[in-house]
Amino acid sequence: MTRTNHEIDYRILGNEMQCVQIELDPQETVIAEPGSFMMMDNSIDMQTLFGDGSQQTGGFLGKLFSAGKRLLTGENLFMTAFTNNGYGKQTVSFASPYPGRIIALDLFELGGKIVCQKDSFLCAAKGVSVGIEFQRKLGTGLFGGEGFIMQKLEGDGMAFVHSGGHVIERVLQPGEMLKIDTGCVVAYTKEINYDVQFVGGVKNTLFGGEGMFFATLSGPGKVWIQTLPISRLAGRIMAYGTYNRKEEGSVLGGLGNLLDGDGSW
Repeated sequence: MTRTNHEIDYRILGNEMQCVQIELDPQETVIAEPGSFMMMDNSIDMQTLFGDGSQQTGGFLGKLFSAGKRLLTGENLFMTAFTNNGYGKQTVSFASPYPGRIIALDLFELGGKIVCQKDSFLCAAKGVSVGIEFQRKLGTGLFGGEGFIMQKLEGDGMAFVHSGGHVIERVLQPGEMLKIDTGCVVAYTKEINYDVQFVGGVKNTLFGGEGMFFATLSGPGKVWIQTLPISRLAGRIMAYGTYNRKEEGSVLGGLGNLLDGDGSW
């Protein structure tokens, strides 16, 4: 079996705020989400594509269907293609949108398909299809939250997804199950069975603070887990911005707010 997608070389740079540097041979192309671009060499040309950027044969209707699927996942209708139109090797770089890690996924080695959170895709080799993956079970749709509508990356090229915080990789054996917060799932291989489960117990539901449901991932397969989902980070920031800090007295509280950039006393 040989690869049909463009073959690209890469380097992941940085620690907390990472970027991926893609090295393109002449006429090689990488596709990326709008807004992820950081920098590129002079001979690389940028082109906006309608749909997911894969090598489609269905004409305009095929591209329209592809764009519609992306719209359902909350992503942009368009993607951006970066092509090396020069004579030597050229590089283009893409950056993570928030602190975390970039995960390199070789679809050729991972069975041709990866399912990932709908906001985690960063970039991929030209030919990789970026589509929608609905969870099949009704319970997942009703209660799964972030895990209900996922993205699927299909092809045999390199793809890159980003995560929040630290990344943990787990290989699940046949029949082995992992219970996890739906937002902490970054990606998993196609053999993994994804479902949701009720936490149970009145005290857990009312006072546990972890939600009423969590995801269950059953092996065999590989799972990538993030320690800081963007939804959790955003929730903490919003809570902090509206929280009245009781540990600071009336004077110190106003001084603390002033130092934080809030001029209101």
